[in-house]
Amino acid sequence: MSDETVKNVFVIGLDEANLPTLRAVPGADRLRFHPLLTVEELQVGEVHLPTLFDKAREVLDAFDGSIDAIVGYWDFPVSTLVPMLSERYGTRSTSLESVVKCEHKYWSRLEQQKATDRHPGFDRVDLSAEPPRPPENVTFPMWVKPALSYSSELAFGVDDEEEFRKAVTEIREGISRIGRPFEHILERIDLPPEMDGVGGRVCLAEEAMSGVQVAVEGYTHQGEVTVYGVLDSIQYPDSPCFLRHQYPSTLPPAVVAELHDVSERVMRQIGMDSATFSIEYFYDPRTQSINLLEINPRHSQSHAELFQYVDGVPNHHCMVRLALGEDPRMPHRQGPYAMAAKWYHRWFTDGVVRRVPGPEEIARIERETPGVRIEVVPEEGTRLSDLPGQDSYSYELAHIFTGGADEEELREKFDHCVAALGLAFDEPPQE
Repeated sequence: MSDETVKNVFVIGLDEANLPTLRAVPGADRLRFHPLLTVEELQVGEVHLPTLFDKAREVLDAFDGSIDAIVGYWDFPVSTLVPMLSERYGTRSTSLESVVKCEHKYWSRLEQQKATDRHPGFDRVDLSAEPPRPPENVTFPMWVKPALSYSSELAFGVDDEEEFRKAVTEIREGISRIGRPFEHILERIDLPPEMDGVGGRVCLAEEAMSGVQVAVEGYTHQGEVTVYGVLDSIQYPDSPCFLRHQYPSTLPPAVVAELHDVSERVMRQIGMDSATFSIEYFYDPRTQSINLLEINPRHSQSHAELFQYVDGVPNHHCMVRLALGEDPRMPHRQGPYAMAAKWYHRWFTDGVVRRVPGPEEIARIERETPGVRIEVVPEEGTRLSDLPGQDSYSYELAHIFTGGADEEELREKFDHCVAALGLAFDEPPQE
């Protein structure tokens, strides 16, 4: 990047939490990050894509300067708005079709099976059948979920036909929130014969997977697929909720090599280019098998600090460089710490938040403990069950990022921060 030019990078859904890590990418002094649509506009209520597209266009058309890149690190609708707006304003991104091949879970499975057998058995569920019947070629236990959703919204683990019928009833009621706006996207794409008449409001059954969860991050540039990191996703004991994401993975080198290989093959099949991706897998240590859970057509903003701690640069770097048409290569192990983790401090019962530390208190804890960054989720007076975007098992109180020499040091820093935060709760009022 020449010294004279300042590049304008528009970030769809830019949030306060990611601004410091975006500003930490190499060459950020020559970049100006501009917000484009708020997280609330993008994630609250039923998404109306044409309205969001028009709102974004108004901002971009009114901008007095060059539009050098349009990027985003959230799921639908951000992931689909990036290629749509990039096409209109002549900026660099992957094709809309390649994004939809990742996000439409049924189409994604059809593409995956062309490249690998490392995925669970799956099939479509007939939502119009009465009573609902599980597909004959998928065995219990299974997951039933819409082909399109935010994170795990409307995803149900079911063990028998009765639970299956209950899940399908709930999915029928809620599937349109994301499915209907997605049909607007499908109309813009030349769909293959196997997707004829499938649409956005389709339900999928998949055999349950077991083992430990692991995430693979990478990018595609000029047709080449590069994996730059493998992370472990560790759950609370006896709970489906994440305790922490940890980088780098502690899985055996042969397993990591297979994760690289499967990820590269699948992403070549999908046909993404000039884009980052994050693929989630299960690894079963007993059978030593890996199973692909889902492909996200964006890197994980949750992992940005972890790469910064270990490799010296946040993973936002790849997203920004690709969008500017530059070499997205990540440094390797050039950060100050050997390991890093993002911890989820959770509360497993409802309550009302009585005390939350202020910004000065949080800054003091971060100063006292090098290699720590803290984001507190609820505000004082909030009832935990009213927090948006929580799963049905627990409530997120804080995200705590730690860097250290080993797992023991990561845990010590986490425990210290939890104690120092001094969060306090009251019983929720009786209904």
